[in-house]
Amino acid sequence: MASKRPNICFFFTDDQRFDTLSALGNRVVATPNMDRLVREGVAFTQAHIPCGTSGAVCMPSRAMLHSGRTLFHLQGAGEGIPPEHTTLGEAFRASGYCTFGTGKWHNGPAAYQRSFGAGDEIFFGGMADHWNVPAYHYDPSGRYDRTCPWIENWQTDNTVKQRRCDHVHAGKHSSELIAEAALRFLDSRQAGDRDPFLLYLSFLAPHDPRSMPREYLDRYDPAAIVLPPNFAAGHAFDTGALQIRDEKLAGFPRTPAEIRRHMAEYYAMITHLDAQIGRVLARFDALGLTGDTLFVLAGDNGLAVGQHGLMGKQNCYDHSVRVPLVISGAGVTPGVRCDAYVYLLDLFPTLCEVAGIAIPSSVEGASFAPALTGGEACGRETLYFAYTDLQRAVKDRRYKLIEYVVGGRHTATQLFDLQEDPWETRDLSALPEQRSRLAGLRQELLAWRERWDDAASPWGQRYWAGMPQ
Repeated sequence: MASKRPNICFFFTDDQRFDTLSALGNRVVATPNMDRLVREGVAFTQAHIPCGTSGAVCMPSRAMLHSGRTLFHLQGAGEGIPPEHTTLGEAFRASGYCTFGTGKWHNGPAAYQRSFGAGDEIFFGGMADHWNVPAYHYDPSGRYDRTCPWIENWQTDNTVKQRRCDHVHAGKHSSELIAEAALRFLDSRQAGDRDPFLLYLSFLAPHDPRSMPREYLDRYDPAAIVLPPNFAAGHAFDTGALQIRDEKLAGFPRTPAEIRRHMAEYYAMITHLDAQIGRVLARFDALGLTGDTLFVLAGDNGLAVGQHGLMGKQNCYDHSVRVPLVISGAGVTPGVRCDAYVYLLDLFPTLCEVAGIAIPSSVEGASFAPALTGGEACGRETLYFAYTDLQRAVKDRRYKLIEYVVGGRHTATQLFDLQEDPWETRDLSALPEQRSRLAGLRQELLAWRERWDDAASPWGQRYWAGMPQ
């Protein structure tokens, strides 16, 4: 790695699926700036989250990222990060980094304030109208308690609620708002500044409600979009999460025309987001900071958008638990694809190792820093996934097992050969020749349950009570 401590620029996206970068195989979506990061760095093509303990999967996902904790070792479902769990920004700040955070923060004001010594355009929520984001300017006292009436336009009843903010930039898109806050921070750096910085940009896109400048939407003709092989009019059985908010974003049954429209809007949001990332990268270039900076691009969770008849991320399919993860810049070997199994929560110890910062004792993730310079990533052989008290899954290098408990009883089993069936369309669990494989994966599921203290969690207690012993 670089001989001196690098700056860190962290681009974090909201609801961006792993397969939405042109450089990694999706030739429909235009992502030239994300593609630049892929060319200049290491793309982790098997990065995951463990799913989540809330319908708002992004909340525990972000808590895991910023604490390095595993899913059932968070505070609740990640609503906040307790003081005994050192945050990523807190560790860098204590080590002399200037830390600046802008955009979405879904884990409580106290954890934000511990993490960042500066910031702007801070959004303490899960989702917002992209053109009217209720935001805060940075408050050194940490008192983010002002409220203003705000119309939540995406709700069907159009109710007025009290939303926490001290201002709204009406008519400014969220992706531009966040990028411009970062640009102001970069411009404020003086030539003599010696301390490295951690710049954290947490975008609200491409989360719904999907809106973007018209020119970006016009690039995608819904009629020309090819539906994925696992598109379905509806899910084959009840997952326990078919009537939540995300699933009501499209009609029942799903129609090809409506899903193509959703996909066009999704891609348009990503392309607009990509353009804002490009503005930030261009400023790094102009200021001569690129060579001293490590760039991270990651997403908080995936999204179905019509796959398996689903719209949301409240499931254990790859489209929802796999995320984009690219690291490039100072000291990183360019043009590498790494298929090691890693979790997003592994970023915390990885970035600490790269920056020469002691990994806090509260962190449970595993560093994969050697993979950034041509070494082997200490990836896992299997991965564990859990959605609330409804679903558990385990994935090895070829197969995935998903078990469902709905209404307090075990209702379904799925087994997929990910090598032969990457779209997870052919359930093999009923085949006699798969009995021994099922038994082995179920044992692995139980081993992970114990390793992560799942059975002791409120979600695990309910889930495992419904599973045959």
